[in-house]
Amino acid sequence: MSIDFMYEDDNHLCQDNYEEIFTKIIETTLRLLQIEDDVELSCVIVDDERIHQINREYRHIDRATDVISFALEDNEQYYVEGMPRSLGDIFISYDHACQQAQEYGHSLKREMCFLMTHGLLHLLGYDHMNEEEEKEMFSLQKKILNELEIMRG
Repeated sequence: MSIDFMYEDDNHLCQDNYEEIFTKIIETTLRLLQIEDDVELSCVIVDDERIHQINREYRHIDRATDVISFALEDNEQYYVEGMPRSLGDIFISYDHACQQAQEYGHSLKREMCFLMTHGLLHLLGYDHMNEEEEKEMFSLQKKILNELEIMRG
């Protein structure tokens, strides 16, 4: 498994290191989904201004958001036999995570882990465009976080 963690923090916004817990989230997710492939992905922690730019440029949505995933496995051309699966990139807004943690009444660590899990599941092909998909994805998110004892509140 290869994970690139980057902190775009010109303002030193993110003082915590999430690499260890994010790695555990990835390992747990792969195990629960019975994915034995070697994988690679990147996770970039940004501020609201940067995620707003990304959202506007790539999704044509002119506002900040909490997490954006860019999956590389949307079609078969990205898989090369014998090579690690390149899942894609996850961008997490640290500013949004701080706001949401306060709003939901749980820790910043829990919110960052939730956003990482959510983004990872998108990279693995999960979505929440309809009620059935949402139920499956959110149930899996809860299962992953509960297994790692990352609880709300």
